[in-house]
Amino acid sequence: MEQLLQYVWKHKILPLECLETTDGKALEIIDPGLHNRNAGPDFFNAKLRIGNTMWVGNVEIHEHSKDWFRHGHDSDPAYDNVVLHVVEDVDCDVTNSRGEFIPQIKLCVPVTVTLNYKELLNADAYPPCYRIVPELAQLTVHSWMAALQTERLERKTLDIARRAERANGSWEDAYFITLARNYGFGINGDAFEQWAYNVPLNQVAHHRDDIFQIEAIFLGQAGLLDIDAIPAKYQKEAMNDGYFNRLKNEYKYLAHKFSLTPMNRTMWKFLRLRPQNFPHIRISQLATLYHERKTSLSQLVECMNVDEMRHMLSTHVTEYWTTHYTFGAESASNSKSMSPFSINLLMINTAIPMLFAYGRHTCDDTLCDRAFDMLEQLKAEDNHIIRMWKECGLKVATAGDSQALIQLKNEYCDRKDCLRCRFGYEYLKRSEK
Repeated sequence: MEQLLQYVWKHKILPLECLETTDGKALEIIDPGLHNRNAGPDFFNAKLRIGNTMWVGNVEIHEHSKDWFRHGHDSDPAYDNVVLHVVEDVDCDVTNSRGEFIPQIKLCVPVTVTLNYKELLNADAYPPCYRIVPELAQLTVHSWMAALQTERLERKTLDIARRAERANGSWEDAYFITLARNYGFGINGDAFEQWAYNVPLNQVAHHRDDIFQIEAIFLGQAGLLDIDAIPAKYQKEAMNDGYFNRLKNEYKYLAHKFSLTPMNRTMWKFLRLRPQNFPHIRISQLATLYHERKTSLSQLVECMNVDEMRHMLSTHVTEYWTTHYTFGAESASNSKSMSPFSINLLMINTAIPMLFAYGRHTCDDTLCDRAFDMLEQLKAEDNHIIRMWKECGLKVATAGDSQALIQLKNEYCDRKDCLRCRFGYEYLKRSEK
């Protein structure tokens, strides 16, 4: 209920009669203040007229007046600048740490808003606001989608920045790690990220011109050159596989040279995985990409449009893997080039967010603007989340739209955070009519 009170205060959903404090002074809300979601008062820098006096300060909101004391605000100097206490149930007077009384106002949530909010929280349909989606003004949809798109890029920026910090400040390494994570295409994402941290790129760089040595280090660090990493039915063939043995011997030499330790091979998932997505295939594609110097941050920054980015991310496996999906098991010849669908996903989830994040890091707005432009150039993703919103009546044309709607579902709908959603706001607002 406290969240709903905050919502009513923030959006000034107020009764028609004049507002008064509990001691009978007229109250005029000029500005409800800035909503604070961190520690401290609920609203900062509110502008209020109480009686004949103008106040600028903070506002705290509780369901009951006694909550002020239960939360220890009466002894916390951080709450001394509170100029108004908003409550639904006035059950006592409140004071700050200096012993000064704080004006209070009794504010009730309108019944229609309460009922409609409960309907959103308890609805079986998904998303619960589906009824009003077709009626939303295009300006409302467009502005909210634009904000969500930015939110999603900002969230990915934080992930990338954390990877750069873990990589001793190297944004070059952070790009490779982010790229590797998304080569897992969800199922093996965590394993690929752990693998990428385990690849000593400074040492590998000395062997960048030799694709065989790159593949030996990449597969070796993944723990995939261990005979026990091969399915039992193929182990005998693998032990007699010349390429497997050459890779294993080369990795043994390089591991000794650079003091390398492979990751735990049990992190890799193969169950219900299409052979095209086997770690061996994806790692060979990454090895080729790295060998051709297509994983460098400078290459990414030089991409001026999606066609150039698509070309940069295009790759294939080394010769051995054209006829294998795992060691010892020969298959029909297939170049196993990265599919256009997969490249689009890599652009949306890796390259474009990296461009945006690096633009923020270097304070280069042109890179950030280019990232937004590229999302608008790409077609929307096609997954169950996007299909759900389309069924509700939303038009989803570009990757910018689909990324916004994924953000909406993950960060708002799944968390039942309707009070922070603009669609939710429209739902509650219409319920008043």
